Amino acid sequence: MRVRIALLALAAACCTAIPAVAACTAPAPPDPAARPAKLPAPVKGPCVDKQPGTPGCLGWEAYKFNDEVTAYNAQVPAFKSAAEAYVAKLNAYVTAAAAYAKCEVDALR
Repeated sequence: MRVRIALLALAAACCTAIPAVAACTAPAPPDPAARPAKLPAPVKGPCVDKQPGTPGCLGWEAYKFNDEVTAYNAQVPAFKSAAEAYVAKLNAYVTAAAAYAKCEVDALR
């Protein structure tokens, strides 16, 4: 009985002698799979950037390239929104990582 009381008193003394330190929670980075894929730029045909003295594009080649540029430009706003959202998540992660590092340093003091 005395041994139990002594152990309980020792455990209580140990627990109260150490100041309580809040646990630091490490942040989780954004999922790399959520990173939007960069849009492939339309491929210029050799006639698009023609050198002086060389024949230019045929009508269908010019129209095809123009259609590809138009389609690319139509996709840019959606990509921009997705990229900005992902960058915002990355910035939030950086901020949380700095707070986590500060918490760990404070825990050492």
